[in-house]
Amino acid sequence: MIDISEPVMQFLLAFLVVGPLLGAAAALLPAPPGLKGTSPDQAVLRHGVTVTGAVLIAATVLALGFDHDQPSKMQATTDISWIPALDVRIHLGTDGISLPLLVLTALLTFLSAVYTYVKPPAGPSPKAFVALLLVLESGTLAAFAVLDLILFFLAFEMVLIPMYFLIARWGGEGRAEAAWKFILYTLLGSVVMLLGLLLIGIKAGTFDMVALATDNGRSLSVSVQVVAVLAIGIGLAVKTPMWPLHSWLPDAHTAAPTVGSVLLAGVLLKMGTYGFVRILLPTAPDGFRTFAPYLGAFAVVGVIYGSLACLALARQGAKGDLKRLIAYSSVGHMGFVLLGIATMTPTGVNGALFANIAHGLITGLLFFLVGALKDRTGTVDLDTLAQRTGAALYGRAPRLGGLLAFAAVASLGLPGLAGFWGEMLALFGAFDPAEGLSRPAFLVFMSVGAFGTLLTAAYLLVVVRRVCMGAPQEQAPALTDVRGYEFAAWGPLVVLTVVAGLWPGALIGLTDPAVQQLLAGGTR
Repeated sequence: MIDISEPVMQFLLAFLVVGPLLGAAAALLPAPPGLKGTSPDQAVLRHGVTVTGAVLIAATVLALGFDHDQPSKMQATTDISWIPALDVRIHLGTDGISLPLLVLTALLTFLSAVYTYVKPPAGPSPKAFVALLLVLESGTLAAFAVLDLILFFLAFEMVLIPMYFLIARWGGEGRAEAAWKFILYTLLGSVVMLLGLLLIGIKAGTFDMVALATDNGRSLSVSVQVVAVLAIGIGLAVKTPMWPLHSWLPDAHTAAPTVGSVLLAGVLLKMGTYGFVRILLPTAPDGFRTFAPYLGAFAVVGVIYGSLACLALARQGAKGDLKRLIAYSSVGHMGFVLLGIATMTPTGVNGALFANIAHGLITGLLFFLVGALKDRTGTVDLDTLAQRTGAALYGRAPRLGGLLAFAAVASLGLPGLAGFWGEMLALFGAFDPAEGLSRPAFLVFMSVGAFGTLLTAAYLLVVVRRVCMGAPQEQAPALTDVRGYEFAAWGPLVVLTVVAGLWPGALIGLTDPAVQQLLAGGTR
């Protein structure tokens, strides 16, 4: 921790939200003379790296200046009246729950911008691509920083349009259908969510998330809480995505460009689970307790469903798409996050928050690697990659093969890597759920979830065997190994995956006090 004054902290948090928007507007302007480099396209791509780099620096300084002795306290707060008639305020702040997500978003967006700068996207002008990327970053950061229900909804919706265009204009085969499916699913879920947010705000007399958390549902009847949790939960579940509201995700990932998949899996999915923790758990605890067993049941069904879908795609002759397989794996991994939240215990919720960060790091790395594999081979079809003796990455591109194997074993939850702790804590939380929840039911959920970890290991090891192992064919074309810029884009994710796995207390020490206070009924 470094000593930074509160006004500077407030400025840094505000810059995280507003800075990318200003950068997006600047990206659409003509490049000034002398800054164009070899071409205007190169200049705007460099601009994207500069803006996202500045945002990452601001997020890092914010994290260093954060008072780690009081992670449950809202820090760097800004509270300005915006719409007095509705008591809607521009209220920003961060605590131990949101701070890791802010840093993760800034990091993944910067790495995506670096990757895009060296390997420009195929398609329309990079100007629009960079502007959409920055708008997407701004909306995601805003969702994790705002403390007003209306502002949260606006940020929640803000990310949909840029992601739609990233898929529709720069995606691969089937991009138009995938983009429409993505926007329709999420918009319909959001309409229902807005009704729930308005119900809470009107009945409680405020849209302020801090005040609502402190009230802890005392000003809301149980029936109002039940209706609100159902409405808001549907919208959040679509974005998470929770089975059976997940069907937009595989198509979106399959069609999206590489950085679109990285950001979709790495940060956009976290907005849904963050909403469960930040809004529903403290604001409507009685209503959430009513639906918690159903949420746990849907969560473990998603774990098994996602794993079985991946096993089906990984088998020989299935013509399985590797990007689609990783998308289905996200359904399973986010199932563990939802299970942890459903337990309503500090152990389970801390596990969910840890699994959120781990999934962002590991799945972001996986999509980067699969994108590189497609660039080199022209396909992500597992049967085409494997052929008779395997793509043999260990022999043809050992560093690429090693990184793919590393990401796979991290994703399956190998102890010592980031993927292990979140899923383990979620299962521990299910072993002893909160008071008022059926322990026998959650013991069943824990057992099913534990079985799901075995299925996860099975399909990921099958992928590693088929893609990485085998003797290289004599007439196989040369395969370029990992390049320098790829190391630059992927290296931080590898390092953080190892650090989080070996030192989980650094993250849990941030989230636990905030979670304890949130569940007890209050956020100062």
